[in-house]
Amino acid sequence: MEVVRAVALSFPVVVFSALVPLVLLYWLLVVLRLAPLELFARDSLKGDHLASTMVALGFAGVPISFALSVLLGLAGAITLAIELVVLRWLPLGLFRIPVGVAVLWAAFVLASPLAASLCHALQRRFHRLAQARRCLLGEVVQVRSAPDAQGWATAAPIDDTECEIRLHGKPGDLPRPGERRVLVKYVAEEGAYRSVAQSRYCEAREHLRRLRLARGGVGAGQGGVEAPL
Repeated sequence: MEVVRAVALSFPVVVFSALVPLVLLYWLLVVLRLAPLELFARDSLKGDHLASTMVALGFAGVPISFALSVLLGLAGAITLAIELVVLRWLPLGLFRIPVGVAVLWAAFVLASPLAASLCHALQRRFHRLAQARRCLLGEVVQVRSAPDAQGWATAAPIDDTECEIRLHGKPGDLPRPGERRVLVKYVAEEGAYRSVAQSRYCEAREHLRRLRLARGGVGAGQGGVEAPL
């Protein structure tokens, strides 16, 4: 028991010892319908916020809260494994803090693609949840029908053709049948999505990435060009 306590309170494992109970409490509240499933969701991907960052990392199609839970769980497991196999046997002393920070960084780097793959495999389970409509933002859909006079059309995610959604296009940027588009905004009042062409979305994201690199991480929204969201 003393060994378990020592490992749980050691850095960097203690970070997850504090976060995991909070994550479990949150999901208990979700099950009891006392907390929203889309806790960190936004109606639009425009701007630099947690939802747009997670989508950029490949976590589209699932609620941000779920993606974060999976990421924390995998990173925690990797950190615990490194602690048990390596760190606890080394006389680190004061070097434990910088080494622990490096381990945390490595754990999240290793866990991110694994978590994204797991979330991708579970996307379809969330597509049909009425309380998880915003989790579709960032997904690529294929247009099924030509827009009517009001700009309404239907589409479906390319990896889940049974999930039909409504698109509402704007004059000058109406969806075309067979075209692939990225969902960038959810309009709750309409129960529909705004979208942009996939090529345009990718070009805008690449342009923003280059701007951030050139400015040393300063957001493009500060006097720069924003994605067409």
